[in-house]
Amino acid sequence: QTCLICNYIFFFFVLLQNQYVTHNPKLYKKPFVESFEETPLLVAVLTYMGYGILTIFGYLRDFLRHWNIEKCHVAREREEQKDFVPLYQDFENFYTRNLYMRIRDNWNRPICSVPGAKMDLVERVSPDYNWTFEHTGKVVKDVINMGSYNYLGFAENSGACADAAIEATQKYGAGVGSTRCEIGNLDIHEELEQLVARFLGVESSMAFGMGFATNSMNIPALTGKGCLILSDELNHASLVLGARLSGSTIRVFKHNNMQSLEKLLRDAIIHGQPRTHRPWKKILIVVEGIYSMEGSIVRLPEVIALKKRYKAYLYLDEAHSIGALGPNGRGVVDYFGLDPKDVDIMMGTFTKSFGAAGGYIGGKKELIDYLRHHSHSALYATSMSSPVAQQIITSMKIIMGEDGTTLGADRVRQLSENTTYFRRKLHDMGFIIYGNDDSPVVPMMLYMPAKIGAFGREMLKRNIGTVVVGFPATPIIESRARFCISAAHTREMLDTVSLPISPVRVYEFVI
Repeated sequence: QTCLICNYIFFFFVLLQNQYVTHNPKLYKKPFVESFEETPLLVAVLTYMGYGILTIFGYLRDFLRHWNIEKCHVAREREEQKDFVPLYQDFENFYTRNLYMRIRDNWNRPICSVPGAKMDLVERVSPDYNWTFEHTGKVVKDVINMGSYNYLGFAENSGACADAAIEATQKYGAGVGSTRCEIGNLDIHEELEQLVARFLGVESSMAFGMGFATNSMNIPALTGKGCLILSDELNHASLVLGARLSGSTIRVFKHNNMQSLEKLLRDAIIHGQPRTHRPWKKILIVVEGIYSMEGSIVRLPEVIALKKRYKAYLYLDEAHSIGALGPNGRGVVDYFGLDPKDVDIMMGTFTKSFGAAGGYIGGKKELIDYLRHHSHSALYATSMSSPVAQQIITSMKIIMGEDGTTLGADRVRQLSENTTYFRRKLHDMGFIIYGNDDSPVVPMMLYMPAKIGAFGREMLKRNIGTVVVGFPATPIIESRARFCISAAHTREMLDTVSLPISPVRVYEFVI
């Protein structure tokens, strides 16, 4: 009861400090424009009908497979194990068997070149409607790559980065063969971490060999039982997994909705922990810089204002925004002109803008020192490969201008120009585009399930590689094609991509 009274006193003190911080235009130094047009009613109805028809035929085909009228390619229980607890749940695999298989040829295409602005694909065919694939031995040359996260064009096999990586391989070898805390701590790792800290403008940083594990293995080291995690509903799977592994209480707020986040913060402070009503040991807000499926940018000024107001901690995942946003390419903090010290935990990956692999966490020295001794990813994972570390160092120095050239600044500017050009072009053509005007992730809505496979196949016929996404990765009526813009793309490439996707031609794909 005493704890509950303390919670109320703190809550009213907070209210006296500031009445409203959400959607305050004074927090932004420039217009913040995002678009999320609702699915048209007719399109929604037709989409549901399409999935309904596919489901009916799926059950019909399952019936035929059950009676061996149609060959069954999926894993099944053996007859002698029919009384065992089943390993394979038919209902869970229904979508995979009957819907996903129809369009599986749009994914996992083998690439046999650098995934730069253009790439080469290994041609493959399926003799059994996408259950299996066979390589024809031919290569599809010079496919315009609109799917890779090669934002600054550092996915290269020649140039300063490639040369430096080769030298690092010759000096250190390709692998390390140990963890950082044993015999796997190379001088190049420490150089990388010092450089990342300078790049971010924080006291210290730590590098990890895998971006996914940077989230999933470090969040459990930061929070635990008695802590509260407030997570955006569209956060990446690595953030969701890390939050679940931590054992913390998790509450989800609506995507980029500051009223929803503030309501959860207020309730957390008023009511405290369930049953006991004791104050939470820690409240951690978890958001992303750019949301990779929506193309939206976090409302960071408002999140920071709320974080300060309610005395919470902020975990910012800059996997897609680092290098791709801001006048200096230093992410969403640079984009909004904010102080990096206002973000408690700055996380990001090297897999996108830097053309490498792995991830990092930056912040105060006390935070990083703590993670070095408590993070599973730091204690048990093999160290980052030396050529990968050198690739990151060289590309980051280019972005910072420490190579003595303006190449990094030119790439950051070119990415921004390409993003604006392509987004405006698709918008002028009448397409429904999601996300922020400055986001290099450009989701173009397709809606209907028939368009997913048709769009991907027809674009590949025109030597354009795209990513198409549908349920369950998106809501069932929000299937889309996702374009990732790169500084390596030329205007001619972007014009070539936009030509086949005029509204009339997209309709022709389905017919």
